[in-house]
Amino acid sequence: MKWDVPKVPPSRHPFRDSVVSYGLLALVIVLVGGVTGGGWMRTVLAAAAFFVAATAWSWWRSGRRNEDERVR
Repeated sequence: MKWDVPKVPPSRHPFRDSVVSYGLLALVIVLVGGVTGGGWMRTVLAAAAFFVAATAWSWWRSGRRNEDERVR
């Protein structure tokens, strides 16, 4: 049996999509921290640190990708 992969065009806003995904993951971190009895302030700070670090990484990679495309 052969499965065909649907032809999905690449996202027109990959950075925005990444930021939304990281925001949702940060929310999951806060929810898991709250459910497991972690301190709210500590959990929110951890989620915020994750969000900032992940967004900075995506921004940096996006800039590098754009540079690489211009050089070609």
